[in-house]
This record gives sequence, structure tokens and C-alpha cells, in this order.
Amino acid sequence: MAETAFQIQYRQEFIAAFEQHQSLLRESTTTEAVIKGNQATFLVAGSGGATAKTRGVNGLIPARGDDLQQPVATLVEWHDLVRKTDFNIFASQGNQRAIMQMTCMAVINRKIDQDIIGELATGTINTGAAAAPTLNLCLEAKTRLGQADVPYDGRITMLVTPNFEGVMLTLASFTSRDFTQNGPIDNVPQAWRDRQQTYKWLGMNWIVHPDLPGNATADGDCFAYHQNAIGHAYNADNMEARAGYDEEQDYSWSRCSIYMGSQLLQNSGVVVVNVIDNTLIV
Repeated sequence: MAETAFQIQYRQEFIAAFEQHQSLLRESTTTEAVIKGNQATFLVAGSGGATAKTRGVNGLIPARGDDLQQPVATLVEWHDLVRKTDFNIFASQGNQRAIMQMTCMAVINRKIDQDIIGELATGTINTGAAAAPTLNLCLEAKTRLGQADVPYDGRITMLVTPNFEGVMLTLASFTSRDFTQNGPIDNVPQAWRDRQQTYKWLGMNWIVHPDLPGNATADGDCFAYHQNAIGHAYNADNMEARAGYDEEQDYSWSRCSIYMGSQLLQNSGVVVVNVIDNTLIV
């Protein structure tokens, strides 16, 4: 005869799984909202490295044209659709409709970042063979940008992996208030929040991203780039988030869609930082 009758209780409020839910990179790019069409043409304008001239022997000032480049970002449609029968929603634990909406938005936001990272990875300027994250490696990336006339105007992003950040946190110059603004340990009571925190150090905006190429391997890629080096175009209505119920087939659905495309605008404004990203933090 059983002396116990155990009961199992299921928590109805769901707990979000560990995954990236928001785009971390869109604000670090030059964006363009497309009203209609499948392409966005950016205009990169400069002098082409021209130098000043003196008046010629004929008494005329030599004339020149400007260097005008028109890189094109092609928009592609991306969707994520979740569907569950009404019985599954009825019989399952938690708010299944809210879960559907949360997860499909996360999928599209991650795709935005994947699209931008894919273009950054086409940059041809790099720091050479993979090396452990160090202060010197950061200085090399910034110096290479400076050598290409990229301005230190506060719009340079240093995009790194969690391991890279972990190594940098061991440096007093990275965490000290004497060297940084809006640093990794500033405003500690408000440090934990549901959005990306950007560090400002070495004249660059630091973003830590979990999905960079080669993350946690011996051959990882981080990036230093200027906002004017990468373009991101998307439909003017931005992300479309829809949810509904089909009465005939008795199922609920949630869909998120976006039309977008990214394009490398200026190769000289992107440095691929090759890192050994599986070093232990001790």
C-alpha cells in the first residue's frame, strides 16, 4: 500500500532560454530605410586622395572631379513562422502564444546581425595570424584604421567575443575610470538590463557578441570598423510581427518578417582581428 501520493507542480510563467533576442549591431552601421524596391544604393563620396594644386602657367587653376562610388545592398526577404494547434497550446505548460511571438522575433533579430557580420567578414584588411587578445592587438586594429584615414570621431566599433572581453577585463587600463567612459563596471546597480551595453574605451565603442565567426575556437574573428564602412538597408516598415488564429484548422501562428540586406561600403574602414579565442581566463 502506497504511503505517499506525490504531486508535480508545473510553473506557468515560462523562463526565456539563453539566446540572443535583440540586434546588437544595427545601430553601429549606416542604415537606410527602403520605401519600395529590392536594392538600396549608397553613395560614398570623396576626393580620391587628391592634393591641392597651384595655379598653372596658363593662369588657370587645374580642375578635377570627385571620386563617387555607389555600392548596392540587395534586400532579401527573411521570415520565421511558428505554428501550434490549439490543443497543443491548451495542453502545454506556460503561455505558448507569448512564447511563439518571443522566439520568432529573436530569430529575425539574430538574422539581422548575421547579415551584418557576414559583410564585415568580407573585409580584406586583417591583423595577420590569430593571436591571443591583448592591448597591443587592440592598438594594432585601431592603428590600421587610422593609417587608412578613418577618423577617430566616436563612430568606430570594436566588435569582440565574450572571451576577448574576458581577457580585457583583466587589464587595469580597461576597467579603470581613468582610462574609460561608460566602462564595463560603471553604474553597477543598473548594469544588468535587457539590452546591450556598449563600452567606450580607446576611443571605440565596444560591443560583445556571442555569434562571431570562430567564437570560442583557436581561429576566431573580431572586427574593428567605422560606421561609414558598412551599410544596412531594410524595408521602411521594419520588422513585421504578426500573430493570428485559423478557425478552420484550429491552430495559432506567429510570424516575423523583414526585407533587408547589408553591404561593405569602404573596405579600408574594416579591420578583421584574428584571435585565438579559446584561451582560458584565469
